[in-house]
Amino acid sequence: MTRSLMDKRLMMEWIVGAEEHNLLLREYVGLKGISKRGLTAIKYDGGGIFLNGEEVTVRRRCQTGDQVKIYFPPETRSDSLIPEDLNLEVLYEDDWLLAVFKPAGMNTIPSRDAQTGSLANALAGYYDGQGIAAGIHIVTRLDKDTSGVVLAAKYAHIHHLLSEMQQSNLVNREYIAIAEGTVLQDSGTIDQPIAREPGSIITRMVDSGGRRAVTHFKKLSAGDRHTMLSFKLETGRTHQIRVHASWLGHPLAGDDLYGGKCDLIGRQALHCKKLTLAHPVTGGNLEINSPLPADIVGLMKKVNIKG
Repeated sequence: MTRSLMDKRLMMEWIVGAEEHNLLLREYVGLKGISKRGLTAIKYDGGGIFLNGEEVTVRRRCQTGDQVKIYFPPETRSDSLIPEDLNLEVLYEDDWLLAVFKPAGMNTIPSRDAQTGSLANALAGYYDGQGIAAGIHIVTRLDKDTSGVVLAAKYAHIHHLLSEMQQSNLVNREYIAIAEGTVLQDSGTIDQPIAREPGSIITRMVDSGGRRAVTHFKKLSAGDRHTMLSFKLETGRTHQIRVHASWLGHPLAGDDLYGGKCDLIGRQALHCKKLTLAHPVTGGNLEINSPLPADIVGLMKKVNIKG
């Protein structure tokens, strides 16, 4: 069950260019990134399509210089999602999207056994507290015990645009990790498929029958039997960095699921430090950074790694 959040709806508008002259509106809005599913929602769930101020159907043709306005359906939110004030740290925000810091120990979304305390709960609470009529559309997710930047869209259509960008590797994240042992290579690429470990619903493993997974890494600094690495993902498999680091022979400190030790830090020493993308609406370049959290900084001091 869902509830409507607003009378205010997302509106986007364009002026038809000469190269788009005489296109059906159905074709025109498709060029603007509106999917068939999104168009159906606009038509039947409270949206609207306007040509020069007149509400029309997608069978109309547009002419050079025409103004096209699309009103998207009102956002909805599940009644089961409990808004909470969890002191959300906002790293970037505009009318269409925002990026926040997710601390280690926080789920990205609620689970069956934990209906509260997640980032989704925190986003709902933040929106309500700020009077923002937005849905919960988390674009990039992190494991519970991984910290760092998470990107969320305020509207379903913006989520769709960002998901399309993700599939084309246009949403880039840089991770910082502390791995056990001394990594000898200055940089490298791990191209090893990942599959679910037999008999487990959580653990993954490198396996020839798995899905292709590509991880690029670079050595940043070395300390006492530990190495600071940066990671960039070409694919997005579950636990990809953690599995590939373990396969390399250098599990992440604190990652006992994949062979790391927890004597110096109580969770995997993995942090999403930076997110870069072209804004899906304005086209401008976005770079969103999140400083290393205190527990990873403390680990660096313990193992004499210089930041």
